[in-house]
Amino acid sequence: MFDPARPHRCSPQVAVRPEPFGALVYHFGTRKLSFLKTPQLVDVVSGLEQHPDVNAALAAAGVEDGQRPAYLRALAGLAANGTIEERP
Repeated sequence: MFDPARPHRCSPQVAVRPEPFGALVYHFGTRKLSFLKTPQLVDVVSGLEQHPDVNAALAAAGVEDGQRPAYLRALAGLAANGTIEERP
């Protein structure tokens, strides 16, 4: 279960390719292609490993309080498909 109070990272099996709209994300293990639909979401996902938890990564990327629920839903989906994972 995705917990934004826990530390996360982008999976080592994932490649992120920045695009003008956000990024393409390819998971080599599942062979699934996903999209990060905003540059700010790319910043959050790319910065996860540098912060103590997801909430801190959201704050560092400048995600406003009103946008947080949408970002948390997006991140929960990315956790469910293995794009991001909890850090040990």
